[in-house]
Order: sequence, then structure tokens, then C-alpha cells
Amino acid sequence: MLFTSAAFFCVYLPVVFAGYYVLGGRWPLAAAAWLFGASVAFYGYWMPEFTLLLLGSIVWNFVVGKHIGTLDPLGGDERKRRRAKRWLIIGVTGDLVVLAYFKYAGFFIANLNALLDQTWSLGNIVLPIGISFFTFTQIAFLADSYLKGTREYRFVHFGLFVTYFPHLIAGPVLHHAQMMPQFKEVATYRLNVANVAAGMAIFAIGLSKKVVFADGVSPYADAVFNAAALGQHPHLVEAWMGALAYTFQLYFDFSGYSDMAIGLSWMFNVKLPYNFNSPYKALNISDFWRRWHMTLSAFLRDYLYIPLGGNQKGPRRRYINLMVTMVLGGLWHGASWTFVFWGTLHGIYLVINHAFQKLVNNFYDLNGPAFKLVAWAMTFLSAVVAWVFFRAPDFPTALRVLNGMVTPSTVTGEMFPPVILGNRGLDVGRGAVWLVALAGISFLMPNSNRIGEALLAHCRKGGRFVAIALGATLVSSAFLVLVNAARDSVSAFIYFNF
Repeated sequence: MLFTSAAFFCVYLPVVFAGYYVLGGRWPLAAAAWLFGASVAFYGYWMPEFTLLLLGSIVWNFVVGKHIGTLDPLGGDERKRRRAKRWLIIGVTGDLVVLAYFKYAGFFIANLNALLDQTWSLGNIVLPIGISFFTFTQIAFLADSYLKGTREYRFVHFGLFVTYFPHLIAGPVLHHAQMMPQFKEVATYRLNVANVAAGMAIFAIGLSKKVVFADGVSPYADAVFNAAALGQHPHLVEAWMGALAYTFQLYFDFSGYSDMAIGLSWMFNVKLPYNFNSPYKALNISDFWRRWHMTLSAFLRDYLYIPLGGNQKGPRRRYINLMVTMVLGGLWHGASWTFVFWGTLHGIYLVINHAFQKLVNNFYDLNGPAFKLVAWAMTFLSAVVAWVFFRAPDFPTALRVLNGMVTPSTVTGEMFPPVILGNRGLDVGRGAVWLVALAGISFLMPNSNRIGEALLAHCRKGGRFVAIALGATLVSSAFLVLVNAARDSVSAFIYFNF
């Protein structure tokens, strides 16, 4: 059930919203249980065959986390701390084994077959939707139970924390400490019209990003990459148009989902962490990763980069830790060598960035406008090149697109007419307008986080603004859902695949 679908907007959301606040007025725990059950149903609508896997994962981590908490690893008893660490290892290993089987077993066997010239098979392994997100969320919970003494005694609250439908399928990656205090507050379960109005506004912004911007430009990316996958060589204009189209499609698709998740959560009086902060405005690749998929970046930093030693063991070890973190971050996105290479490429970018800053910081002013412009352009172009590998199904496809981006004329003939786009009925001029418009929004406009906070502040003042905001965003959201439903096909969010 997509956030962009009529079934979600016209049936699921109103029913869940009404039940939540009807129960929440008198029985907060019942309201939490209602939202937990509704979130499980949301997942079951997508993949009913894996609902038991999700519930089993929740029970497993709840029990393991309870054992760790009972042993009080921060209490000073070394024997209990060792036992708690064993439980942590058992719990995390169980999570990773399940994730590895569903996400990486087929990839491992395929590469083993290629290496040993065998034909081994594990059959058709279907990837459970959202498994990376709910697995990482629970691994963070177990780690916090051991390192910070985090405890959770109510199964309903823990189950809601894991399955909470706005984040379940594609994030953000949540921490126990961010959510549990909210679920325990009585005020969370009581209707707040200002939160509903502002949340509906952010939902509408995210819906626009997905339905209008991401889906609008996606045909240009799909045409170029699909043709390259079939062996065609895109021309210079086509290659750049395909790469830039995917660059903006991915951003508006995933940030649109994140905005909708935040908006829906505000409607339920829950605050999710922001996941995007205008990443294409970044002036270096480190800044890019502080702005792009912020919760995953924070997870990789806190639970991988820092435990590896971070920057505390000298420059060489720091660069190794950066590379390991980014390679595994790439592999997290999918079982493919192109994802591994994408992560490796970003690791190389980070190493170069840190080495460059260390080398020149004492000799040059890095804050001048000319340097900032060059730094921004290099960062953005580096991200575009990396996205080519992220989108391509294999290396030959990626190399054909990259070759087209640097070669004015290819083996298919002159730069014009653009054969690939023309054969699919796509106009180059219209595509250029799309790219300029999306670039202007990405580079120049304030991000939806700032817009949302401003709207929320206005809504909390009360008055007519609340009614106007709620009415306008309800109508615009309904219109966008109607437009989406009228299309020949409805596209899922890109990050549902990860």
C-alpha cells in the first residue's frame, strides 16, 4: 500500500487515524496497540507471507534486549557484563543471519558458482520489503541496551517502535531513545489540530515530490539506463540527461517518502528524525553525507565507523575505517557489485576530501566564494558519477553511460538526433526544462524541514491559518492521489528495494 495510493489515503489513513484518537482519549496503551496492529497490517498488505518473519524478529529482539537489560551491563558487575555481551552477540548474530540469507545468500552463491564453475542454487529467494530498515533499527536497540543501559518493558511499545508504519518500509532508521519517550507520553494519543494541519502540509509536499517531480523525470532516466543495459550507447546529451534525471529522481523520490513519513507522524503527534537537509547544496562529500539519508549516515558512524576506531588511531587507520564503512554502506543498499563499487567510490571521495583539507587548511582560505563554487560543483558532479553505478544493473551499463557523458560522438553516430530518447517519444527540450526546474528547487529553494517547522509554528498560533492549511493540503493531496491513480502504472518508491 503506497502512500500515494487511493487505498492508503482514502481508506487506511482515515480508519487508523480515527481509531487512534478515539482510543487515545481514554486508553493510551490501547491506542498504541491499535497503531501497532495497524502497522503490522500495513506490512501484511505488502507481503503477507513475511508478516510472521517481522513479528518473529520483534519477539526475538525484545527477548534478547530484555535479557541484556536485566543483567545491567553498566552496573559494575563484570560477570554480568560478560553475560550481557554474549546476549548482545547472540542477538545481533541472529539478526544478521536472517538479513544475510534473504538479502545476500543468492548473491554469494552466484559469485561462488562463477568462481568455481558450479550450478548451485538456493532457489528463488524473495527479499522481504523493509528488512534492512527493521533489522538495523533493532540492532541499534540491542547495542544501546548493552552500551547505554536502554531498557524496554512494554512489548506493545517496542513492537510499535519497530513496525511504526510511516518508517517501516523505507526508514528513517530509528533509535529507541528517539521514539520511546514519545510513545509513553499521554499527550501523544490526544488530538492536536495544529500538528495534524502542519503534518498534512508536509505530507502534501512529499507527495508532490514523488508524484510530480520524481515520477515526472523518471522516464528520461529509465530510457537511457534501460537502453544502455541492452547494449546501446547513449549520445553525450542523452547520457547526461539520463544521469542527471536519475540524480534528481532519486532525491525527490526518497526525500518525498521521508517528508510523507514525517508529515504522517506529526498527524499522530510523533516526531521522526529528519533524513535530508538539501544534500545537493553540499560543499564537500563529508557535508553531503551529513545531509543525505542522515539517519543511515548516523547509524554507520555510531555503530561501525566509531567502533572501528574512527579518527582516533591516526590518519592511515582513519582512512581505512572510512573505506570499510562506505563499502559496507554500499553493500547495505543491495547485493550487487555495482552497489559495492558505489560505496567504494564514496569511500575514496571521503579519503581524498579529508586528506585535501588536512593538506591545504593551513595555507589557503577555503571559505572564499570562488572556492565554494568550485567545491560545490565538484561535489555535485562526483555524486552524479557515483549515482550512475548506483542505478546501473551492471558495470557494462554504467560504463556505456559514463562513456557517453565524456564522448561527443559514439559508435552509434553523431550527437544529434538523440536516438534513444526519440525512440521512446521523449523530447529533449522538455527534459531540459525538467532538469533546470529540479536543479533550481534542489539548489536554491529552502528545504522541506525548514518549511515544515515554519508551518508548524504558524499552526500552533491557532486562528484561521490552521483551517486554511488543513483544507488546502487535504484538497491538494487528494488531487495528487487522483492524478496518480489515473496513470497507467504506479511506481513504488526506489528505496523499497533496499
